[in-house]
Amino acid sequence: MLELRHLRTLVALRDAGSLVEAAERVHLTQSALSHQIKDLEERLGSPLFVRKTRPVEFTRAGQRLLALAEQVLPQVRMAERDLARLVGHEPGRLHMAIECHSCFQWLMPTIDHFRDHWPEVEVDIPGGHHFDPLPALAREQLDLVITADPQPLAGVHYEPLFRYQGLLAVARQHRLADRGFVTPEELADETLITYPVEHSRLDVFTQFLDPAGVRPREIRTAELTIMMMQLVASGRGVCALPNWALTEYLERDYVKAVALGEEGVWSTLFAAIREESRDQPWMEDFLRTARETSFAVLEGIRPA
Repeated sequence: MLELRHLRTLVALRDAGSLVEAAERVHLTQSALSHQIKDLEERLGSPLFVRKTRPVEFTRAGQRLLALAEQVLPQVRMAERDLARLVGHEPGRLHMAIECHSCFQWLMPTIDHFRDHWPEVEVDIPGGHHFDPLPALAREQLDLVITADPQPLAGVHYEPLFRYQGLLAVARQHRLADRGFVTPEELADETLITYPVEHSRLDVFTQFLDPAGVRPREIRTAELTIMMMQLVASGRGVCALPNWALTEYLERDYVKAVALGEEGVWSTLFAAIREESRDQPWMEDFLRTARETSFAVLEGIRPA
């Protein structure tokens, strides 16, 4: 009567808070997910949650199955890891680079969790390298690169992790602070603060300003997100960051955030790996852990 997919569906529904977002997380259409849940409810003879509630309100039957999922799914995951080890795979190496200044918020918990379950895999984030990460991945100097800027390289696979929205951070008293969205032309008289990377790797240029033929009045750089926020809060400029990177500053009312354009600017974050690594059990587990951790700790992201 019960299958693992049912338990995973209920966990996704609890974590996502709606059928639409839960369907995205388990890679089903909303119709297919609704049918799966309805079929299970008919078999059990009981509804599992109250319709049209947000966040989802589970019935006693639904709560009991969620409790079961919390017990069973981690055990299944652990058994899968153990079985992968039993087939005799060689210990792996996971040296990675991060083309994302604000990714450590979810990456560090991912690495900690991964190390606990795959202690035999050598994990490292080499510092001070003087090479482009993606070509280095193809040359086997690295094993994984976190990037939002995929390049066509032979033997490299890009695994989508999640989608995120770029937002414009402005001072609370800024003329754009109460706007729902800004147009490219409205940034022509602004100082834009960015990370010190090529403009071709920044969504605010490639997806927003460049297509409109607009350049900010001035561009200045800052190494750290907190430095950018201090400059923005003091009215020294504006900056575009992923929505999750702004969460703590918005909650503290330190700055305001405005959408880039009426439709918003959405991008996808990828884990770039070599093709031959895709079937390694520890690599599959790292990617799965990265997705789960991201949705657990970040707000406003969507399944890719």
